[in-house]
Amino acid sequence: MASKPHIVIFPFMSQGHTMPLLDLSKALSCQGSKVTIITTPSNSSSISSYISRYSNIHLKEIPFPQVQELPKGCENTSQLQSLDQLFLFYNATKQLQEPFEETLRDMSKLQDPPTCVISDSFLGWTNASCCNFGIPRLAFHGMGVFAMAVKKSLSIHQNHRWMKSDTESVDVKGVQLCFELTESDLPNSLRQMDTFLSQFYVEAEKSDLGSWGVIVNSFSELEKDHVASLESFFGNDTRAWCVGPLFLYDQMERASIGPNGPNPYRKWTNWLNQHEREKSVIYVSFGSQVYLSDNQLNELAYGLELSGKDFVCVVKSNNWDPPRDIKKGRGLFVKEWVDQKWVLAHKAIGGFLSHCGWNSVLESLSMGVPILAWPMQNEQHLNAKFLVEEMKVGLQLPTVTRDGNTVRREVIGEAVRELMGGANGKRVRDKAIKIGKMAKRAVQVGGSSYKCLNELIDQVSHVSPVGNGNGIVHSVLATSE
Repeated sequence: MASKPHIVIFPFMSQGHTMPLLDLSKALSCQGSKVTIITTPSNSSSISSYISRYSNIHLKEIPFPQVQELPKGCENTSQLQSLDQLFLFYNATKQLQEPFEETLRDMSKLQDPPTCVISDSFLGWTNASCCNFGIPRLAFHGMGVFAMAVKKSLSIHQNHRWMKSDTESVDVKGVQLCFELTESDLPNSLRQMDTFLSQFYVEAEKSDLGSWGVIVNSFSELEKDHVASLESFFGNDTRAWCVGPLFLYDQMERASIGPNGPNPYRKWTNWLNQHEREKSVIYVSFGSQVYLSDNQLNELAYGLELSGKDFVCVVKSNNWDPPRDIKKGRGLFVKEWVDQKWVLAHKAIGGFLSHCGWNSVLESLSMGVPILAWPMQNEQHLNAKFLVEEMKVGLQLPTVTRDGNTVRREVIGEAVRELMGGANGKRVRDKAIKIGKMAKRAVQVGGSSYKCLNELIDQVSHVSPVGNGNGIVHSVLATSE
């Protein structure tokens, strides 16, 4: 019988990338696997507190390179002073290759050397490093199957490069579409190929090719129609392992979502607990990297007020305050950290006005909460299309474009009213509730994601490490059916 594997996990230093991989670490640990998370010193403390109850999870620190143009001590995208520094930060992470390989070399001398490495796609160079050591590498993108398949297809075939207008339909080879995609639906990394950031993304995409597998934070009931397409773009019989929603494993184990919340003395916790009517409040948040202008925040505030619905709105701007005439209205504006998973699970929440980042999408759908889509950047427009057009679990906020024009309060107010009380809102809410039940079942014993996770553990358990002095050579042992 094969021993339990030792799985090395290397997250990218950004909140939205790190959290799902920490949840994966917990799920693997609960199944008896040893997990070593590689990170940098300033990211270590927050990771340690998140995994403190899991004795099978260990941390290994490697130094982050010093870059003069970045803020002193910056080791996470949350510490950047502007998005202009993003490429410098991304580029700096390539210098982690040498200490990463040194860590693998040290681990190869232990009794239980790594059987595989799961690393973020932004750390694409880890694929070459793992090949040098004979260790299978699995990529993690933090995206859903559909968005990943579209990006892979267009990165390979470049069909979008020959479009005559941004309203022309894009031919996405190898991906089955039940709706039309135009150039305006594509991520900037595909639309603006001549920028340094786009070149970084393309390089990372190419580095993925030939990976032993790809970990997907999704579940087959949601995206099964696109899994085969995604796998075909990786080549080498690479498999996509749909093991999500990853955060639900921990929630199921701890039953930590309750009416009192993480801290009953938080203003937003207390405010929500005072709302006894189910599905009467809309939650509004745009993630950690989206900043709305003061003018757009004003329109948003007035639009929420015009909707006539109660709301909780998370605001990232420290300088903006709600206009005085709506400050004491039917809503709550919050500038502090909010436990989004708990908020979305609250019985009072009936809708989510969201930027459609994939983590937010999964958290919302898992709780049966429909989405009012306001995509901003990256693959969020693809996610929005998938949710609204294919899965029918959300509505699109009208007139959302990339031209920087302000979305007017009347548009916002009408869309919120429709989601929370209209016929279309009821339709997508009913579908979201069904998907939420499927998501919870997927991670329970016998569920699709639970079985996929255990099959992954079983397969990497049959990878046999053999030391060769410099690293590890692996051979996959044949297993009987």
